[in-house]
This record gives sequence, C-alpha cells and structure tokens, in this order.
Amino acid sequence: MFPDLAGRRALVTGGTRGIGRSVVLGLAQAGATVVVGHQRQTEDAESLRRELKDTGGDHLLVQADVADPAQIGELLEATGTHLGGLDIVVNSVGTISHVPYAQLPLEAWTQVLATNLTATHLVTQGALALLGDSGSVINIGSGAGLVGVPLRAHYTAAKTGLIGLTRSLSKELGGRGIRVNLVSPGVIETDQAAGMPDAARAAYTNRIPLGRLGEAHEVAAVVLFLASDVSSYVNGATFTVDGGI
Repeated sequence: MFPDLAGRRALVTGGTRGIGRSVVLGLAQAGATVVVGHQRQTEDAESLRRELKDTGGDHLLVQADVADPAQIGELLEATGTHLGGLDIVVNSVGTISHVPYAQLPLEAWTQVLATNLTATHLVTQGALALLGDSGSVINIGSGAGLVGVPLRAHYTAAKTGLIGLTRSLSKELGGRGIRVNLVSPGVIETDQAAGMPDAARAAYTNRIPLGRLGEAHEVAAVVLFLASDVSSYVNGATFTVDGGI
C-alpha cells in the first residue's frame, strides 16, 4: 500500500488533523522519519504523538504558528537539528473563513494569505538548505483554487497562488533535482466536513461522479506517490483528488 521511504526525512506542516495527519502517518508507516509542525498543543497533537511512537521511528512534533515568520525559522532550525537534512517537504497547513467579499476586512485577507500562501513560501525557501541537491516538495492546495468559491475570495486567491508558486519553483529548482508538485483535494471527510449541513453534503455528493466525499487517506496516497521515487519524473504538476467534481 505504501511506497518505500525508508531513510527519508520529511517535514510536514499542519500535520495533526485531517489530510495533514494522514500524510504524516502514511510517511511514517512507509519508513520516513517525520518532523510535524502544528499550531497548538491539543489532544490531536498528543494522540498523533502516541500513534507515531507506535511506528518505531524517531519522529518529532514542533509547535509553531506558520503565520509567524519567526516561528517558521524555529521550526526549520528544530528540523535541521533533529534530522540533519530533508528529502521531503509537505506544506499542508491551511485556514479558511467565509466572508462576503464586500465585507471582507483586510485583517482576514492578510491572515488567510499568510497561512495558506506566504507560509508555504517561507517554509519552502527556508528548507532549501536542508534539501540540498535533491528532494520533493508537495504543496496541498484546494479545488477552490481551480474553480473559485463564493465567500472565499481570500482563500481562493491563496490556493490559486499556490498553483503559480508550484509551477515557478518546479522550473527554478528542477535543475537542483528538487521536484515541486501540488495536490488539489476536493471535498474531503475532515473535521470541517463533519459539521457540514445535510443539505450542503447532499449537494456536494450529487455533484461528485463517484457519489461520495473523499477520505483523507486517499489524498495522502497521492502525496506519498509524489514523495517517492516512483514519481521521479513528475514535476510542476497539479493532481486533483476530488472524485471528478
């Protein structure tokens, strides 16, 4: 089920919940040693720490708010100290809010772009020294970035920005042997989806050709493919994992 990632070193931001958590566990089960960045100490973080311990690897959780550049620096420093280098970077952290564009305050715009786009830039840029002359960077986008969603202009702008960032970096860093790709999930069964009204869930389900919402592990499987040598000639691509919506 999992590619062989034995000996690989990975950094995952936003790794304690949802898609990020499935990515972390998938990487660990495939043999990678993982540093997990997370915003706050919660039961999600503690339970992940326990699950990672069961994999037998020397994994590390680091509390860091990636909306703060200084804390990104601390996360990268801790990663370098713990792992000595990196082979895989997964930028999974994200935040969302729903605000009519006419009432969208600058503070909300800035916060969402800082977390969803600027943090990916800063983590990736800071990780270059740890990646050296090879590696795989995987950015987690959103279907919203491909089609646009009402009440989420700031979120959509950030996720669309990830597409451009991914494509530019794939060309600039490819000569160093660093591949950069993007995974664009559709509607996935996460904590956020669990609170979705029945009418909204039915509307999405009716639009998805496969007739259901996706599972986090189905997105993680594509991330693991991109992290492994199986995808050694895949660079600058956007993979939609959305059931065909």
